[in-house]
Amino acid sequence: MRHDEMIGKVQALAQLPDRVSAERAAHAVVSTLSERLPSGLARHVAAQLPPDMAAAMREAADASTAVDSGTSGERFGLTVFAGRIAGRVGTDEDTALREAAAVLEVLDAALAPELTERMAEALPADIRDLLPVGRATENAEGPRGGGRQV
Repeated sequence: MRHDEMIGKVQALAQLPDRVSAERAAHAVVSTLSERLPSGLARHVAAQLPPDMAAAMREAADASTAVDSGTSGERFGLTVFAGRIAGRVGTDEDTALREAAAVLEVLDAALAPELTERMAEALPADIRDLLPVGRATENAEGPRGGGRQV
C-alpha cells in the first residue's frame, strides 16, 4: 500500500481534519508500536511499509534496542501505549486510542497476514484489542472474541 493511500485511510477512519494530523498519528502509532515489539519483528513490519513510516518504525526499534537486549521489546500495556501516542501527537489518551485503532486497521490491510498475526501474538491482550475484530480474534491462544471497532 502506498503512503498517500495509507494516510488517507487513517484520516478517514480516525475522522481527522487533515492529512497532516493523519500523518502525525500514523508516525506516533508506528513508533510506539515499534518500541513494544521485539526489534526483529518491528524491522520485518517496517520492511513492508512505505519509506516514511518504515523510517519512523526503524528509528524507534533502534532506540529500543539500545535500551534493552533488543530481543523482546519494551514491556508496557495499553495505558503507557496510549500515553506515548498522546504525547507524540499532542492529544488526550482517548483520542490517541481512536487514532491507534485506525492506524492498526490500516496496517492490518497493508501487511502480509502472517506478519500481522505475529505482531498480534507479540502484543499484550489490552493492546491487541485495538486490532480489527477479524485479526484480533486470531492469536496464539485461539479464538477469544473482542477486538475494537473504530
